[in-house]
Amino acid sequence: MRFSQFASRYQQVTGTVQLMEDLGHAQRAEGPVYMLGGGNPAHIPEAEALFRTAMANIVSDHGAFGRMVGDYDAPQGNAAFGEALAQLLQKRFGWHVGPENIAITNGSQSCFGLLFNSFAGEFPDGEFRKILLPLTPEYVGYSDVGLSDRPIFEGHKPNIELLPNRQFKYRVNFDDLSIDDRYGAVCVSRPTNPTGNVITDGELQQLAERCEQAGIPLIIDGAYGLPFPSMIFTDATPLWNNNIVLCLSLSKLGLPGIRTGIVVANPDVIALIRNANAINSLAPGRVGPELVRGLIEDESLLKLSNDVIKPYYQRKVNHALAVVKQEMADLPVRAHRPEGALFLWLWFEGLPISSAELYQRLIDRGVYIIPGHHFFPGFEEDWAHCHECIRVNYAAPDATVETGLQLIAAIVRDAYATAD
Repeated sequence: MRFSQFASRYQQVTGTVQLMEDLGHAQRAEGPVYMLGGGNPAHIPEAEALFRTAMANIVSDHGAFGRMVGDYDAPQGNAAFGEALAQLLQKRFGWHVGPENIAITNGSQSCFGLLFNSFAGEFPDGEFRKILLPLTPEYVGYSDVGLSDRPIFEGHKPNIELLPNRQFKYRVNFDDLSIDDRYGAVCVSRPTNPTGNVITDGELQQLAERCEQAGIPLIIDGAYGLPFPSMIFTDATPLWNNNIVLCLSLSKLGLPGIRTGIVVANPDVIALIRNANAINSLAPGRVGPELVRGLIEDESLLKLSNDVIKPYYQRKVNHALAVVKQEMADLPVRAHRPEGALFLWLWFEGLPISSAELYQRLIDRGVYIIPGHHFFPGFEEDWAHCHECIRVNYAAPDATVETGLQLIAAIVRDAYATAD
């Protein structure tokens, strides 16, 4: 069977493919499995109870249930949901947004493909522009969505600030950062997947101002951020204006299976997403918006995010850090200061094997993590740091996290001990 050149991009095992394949392999594996890879959120009983009640209310209403599963939504997404979210954003943040600024997508990942290929690649005048990632490492899922034969991402090396308690933090190196017409857009995730970094209000404001001066949009991936699921453990103020494309998600609330992404942007961007939805999938899914619309209207979704989800993950990350401190006290390891999301980013300084080799050794012991080199899209510099880091998901049950980190410590310790 012959495939076109277009198909070649789907015939490779990329970081995104590896990440999602690992989830399936782990479910079928024989013997103990310690799933510290992937981005699956935890099953939080209080959250699932709230969603179960909301779903039961819909199911008991024959008209509402019939509309949810039996009718297409408009290509821009559920109109009542858009109205409810716009009112929430106006009330909470004072943003000048209406339903015309909001679109629904079938998960954030599909939206990134559309946005990146709309703002980067070859333009009608023959010009070629890229997406600038000003704080690399960045989300592995960005890497594979470019449709151009040429790379569309440019990663930017951060400054590393060493912190007490064997922690560190990446910061934007503004002294070496130029935002100009080489780029079609700038993109940051906040909190950052994989590191748990929360770019500061000052850094974000400076990026937004530079983008506006250059006449290019700033894309903010807020899948773990504000206003929901509020997985931010440090001070942070959300930012939006007509030059910002804000991407939100219902996944990290505990609803990854319903595949609902949300875009808040100017009407031109929303029109683009609306048309793409109609062309590629007729309409976005209706289950997610119908399920949470009432929770947005009465703001119980915000209460869940702030009073349940945020403290749940704060406890989880403190537990994971305590295990690292205990099990890896003799190893040259630093953890990126976890300011949000659900990951620990561990840096083994001078690691004598690559993170890819470490990943394979861990798989052989039933431990699933994501090797660090996948998280440097558009990064061309030969930087050893890229191969000394791993991403660990601490959302798993405490016992799984403890044993998994113990095995990581043992295998890393052996790698240092047996290095030539």
